[in-house]
Amino acid sequence: MTIQQILVVEDNQDMAKLVALHFGNEGWQVDTAMDGRAGYRKAKSGRYHLIILDIMLPEMDGMEVLKTLRADKVATPVILLTSRSSEIDRVLGLELGADDYVTKPFSIRELVARAKSLFRRIDTIRKQEGEQDQSDIVSGDLRMIPDKRQVLKEGSPIELTAKEYDLLHHFARHPGKVFNRSQLLDQVWGYGHDGYGHVVNSNINRLRSKIETDPAHPEYILTVWGVGYKFRDD
Repeated sequence: MTIQQILVVEDNQDMAKLVALHFGNEGWQVDTAMDGRAGYRKAKSGRYHLIILDIMLPEMDGMEVLKTLRADKVATPVILLTSRSSEIDRVLGLELGADDYVTKPFSIRELVARAKSLFRRIDTIRKQEGEQDQSDIVSGDLRMIPDKRQVLKEGSPIELTAKEYDLLHHFARHPGKVFNRSQLLDQVWGYGHDGYGHVVNSNINRLRSKIETDPAHPEYILTVWGVGYKFRDD
């Protein structure tokens, strides 16, 4: 059984110790960093199964850490610790590639539960991917190579974030099927939050800008007005 390796990036030493204590009680191994720059250096190693990342950090704030990690192709799941009053931080975090968030003040039980839920979801996705046909998906001049999590257009690689790839892969595995925003949040991000549909919209817009010849007139990810989105059915 794999022992979960977790990095906690939190400048409040008492909070970091408390989280490490409770995570340790679950049998998980915990490493800590007290500022964003140190957290980034540790996180980019890719050896962790989960990163707990506070937004308000010295040296390098949590959003910059997250943005830089995703730009570096570090796909480690991230749970953000955000202020209860700052919805814009939560939305931005999700758009930058965070997998979940917990608002301060929070209970340690809630954080442990969120981490367990995320691990279960990752295991489910891996099992599903193992059961799926891993052959290339080809549509028009677009090719997806699941084994490498790679996307090519006209033979040239397209740089996608982890979440953009997951979103495109989900669409491409179900050509012609219409998904509303809530379904995409639940099936790609792993949670359903009313009012966060714009996170889906912004990711689809960025994805279109990378895979479509003319994003204003998409050929692959199509809008079904009043319902949601679908991948073209060849």
